[in-house]
Amino acid sequence: MKGDAYIKPVKGLVGEIKVPGDKSVSHRAVIFASMASGESKVTNLLLSDDTKCTIEIMEALGADISIDEDEGNLFITGVGRDGFREPANILDCKNSGTTMRLMMGVLAKENFFSILVGDASLSKRPMRRVTGPLIKMGANILGRGGSDGVDASFAPIAIRGGGLTGIRYDMPVSSAQIKSALLVAGMGAAGKTQISDPGMSRDHTERMMRYFGLPIGEEDGYITVEHCDSFDGRDIDVVGDISSATFFIVGALITEKSDLLITNVGLNPGRRGAIDVLLKMGADIEILNEREGSGELEGDIRVKSSGLKGIEITGDLIPPMIDEVPAIAVAAAYADGETVITGAGELRVKESDRIMTTVENLKSMGAKVSELEDGLVIMPVGSEVKLEGGKAKSFGDHRAAMAAAVFGLSSKSGVTVSDSDCVGVSFPGFFDLLNKVSDQ
Repeated sequence: MKGDAYIKPVKGLVGEIKVPGDKSVSHRAVIFASMASGESKVTNLLLSDDTKCTIEIMEALGADISIDEDEGNLFITGVGRDGFREPANILDCKNSGTTMRLMMGVLAKENFFSILVGDASLSKRPMRRVTGPLIKMGANILGRGGSDGVDASFAPIAIRGGGLTGIRYDMPVSSAQIKSALLVAGMGAAGKTQISDPGMSRDHTERMMRYFGLPIGEEDGYITVEHCDSFDGRDIDVVGDISSATFFIVGALITEKSDLLITNVGLNPGRRGAIDVLLKMGADIEILNEREGSGELEGDIRVKSSGLKGIEITGDLIPPMIDEVPAIAVAAAYADGETVITGAGELRVKESDRIMTTVENLKSMGAKVSELEDGLVIMPVGSEVKLEGGKAKSFGDHRAAMAAAVFGLSSKSGVTVSDSDCVGVSFPGFFDLLNKVSDQ
């Protein structure tokens, strides 16, 4: 079938690689550089399906953006104060939840009309968690209603922005996308906007805002932002995506003769949870050359084949690794001892229901796994046992596809992943890079 990928068993992953730029940071770099006055050069940007949506929308709003696709660089001339223009057409976020939720914050502060749409998958993802507080700030927002009859719960989302007032908002769930949308909207609101986060959600937006010199701070347990009319552009070097790196890390751990160096990887404390969990499982992972660039922490990661042990993963361990759970589940399938993952209910409203899709794929490939309401249990087969492999589905979800591919590296017969083209959402060239470092 078109888009299927076969991943054969290998001895290990060997060599040195550099993963693409961080997807979350790439989105924010494009947005803030487009809002700024003057020019910004963005290097090592991830040019994926998702980030291209953000680029196209910022261009539709008036930013001047040129792309050097060979080098992964963007040259952005931002619109500055009051520079965004009303779009002539709807703004298509396609499959990108980050684009849609952050753009709600951008558009809520703009005194014009706009409509955000998405594909079938994105149109099923919850938006009331963002539209609700933006409405409290004064934005006029309409959208499809949920089962409870509440409007603006699902895309398409129509926004008439402007006239915002800062609020104090206690987020009911820990979410970087909610927090980011409100911080961006707060830049255009009268007074101070204060946001509390019940967990340790990623802080890429706060770091980006500090890097641009914006009025963001902390006060009595709240993240705060005050009205900001204008700010100047800055060059941004995007760190490597730790979520992308995690698939290679797991692949190296579960194969027999691996020695892999991954350079320039982002090590944001709110994102490196997968590394911390794998270390608890007994992984041979070494962090080298830690440093800071463009407001983000980064370093190099060396990983070698390791015998892993099952552990319990819950509580504060979950938010910094929520996107990496499918990859961690693959590592757990080859570990000694049971692994229990709970408190990860947020996975059910990602690009797919990632609890269901992870369980289904692991079972189809020979692992012993059971589904929980907010997680999953992976039963031991032992590090010396090779699981069968076979066929897996992408479910249109890039992380499900990459997790299944990594599983195939240490299986008996390899794995065929259906409709694998969806990996382009976050990691164009994933299969080519995997093949490059595979020791046959």
